[in-house]
Amino acid sequence: MRANRPSRTAKMPRRLSTAPRLRTAGRLAGAAALAMLLAACADRVVQTGSIYPADHRDRHPITLSDKPVSLDIFVRGAALDGRQRDDVKTFAADYRANGRGGIAVQTPSTEPGASHTLAAIRAALDEAGIPRRALAVSNYTPADTTLAAPIRLSFRKMQAGVAGRCGLWPQDLGVGDAGFNARNEPYWNLGCATQNNFAAQISDPVDLVRGRTPGAIDPIRRTANIEKLREGVDPSTQYRQDGQNAINQAVAQ
Repeated sequence: MRANRPSRTAKMPRRLSTAPRLRTAGRLAGAAALAMLLAACADRVVQTGSIYPADHRDRHPITLSDKPVSLDIFVRGAALDGRQRDDVKTFAADYRANGRGGIAVQTPSTEPGASHTLAAIRAALDEAGIPRRALAVSNYTPADTTLAAPIRLSFRKMQAGVAGRCGLWPQDLGVGDAGFNARNEPYWNLGCATQNNFAAQISDPVDLVRGRTPGAIDPIRRTANIEKLREGVDPSTQYRQDGQNAINQAVAQ
């Protein structure tokens, strides 16, 4: 009898199927790719509407900052004329009310009579109550020596102004930007000049931040208005422009 020989299949190693491995690797690769996509989009915000600032106060906000205030005094003689004296007086009053730091005085080195005009300016500032120690005098050379060079006085104070610059047109108002035209949004420069003019007319820039403390109440006027309300009479004042009713008579009513 022949001895039992191992079968040919028993000698050969078993071959495992690679299909499950490929499926597992594909799933892991897909999960990694999806995680990368989600991580890349995590910091993005889906915006379905327009974020363009429609209000001109948002496009051109008014801000408060320290800016220089300058006064140019041209050399016209040994003394100041009437207009120059008034200009220095107004400049000194503004400095005493709103000035920050000292007053910088720049004198042109090309003007022969600049020293006499500077002495007259010092005297005018002394009369206005500005001490000599508040002045910082320096010389400068004009770029064009053929032109008249003034003595420049300057100080810094808080002023209101538009944060950006006017005259910018980032959008195409024609047919180049169909999306912007379809949304019918105001163009960027609209309202910038109005904001600039409004900021220039502010007497005290702090009024843009908070209101002022209310003044004292007139008890006589208030009592008169209360009596009229009790009698059923309109307490408002009627101002006439024909000259037949003076202001003092209107207030007395």
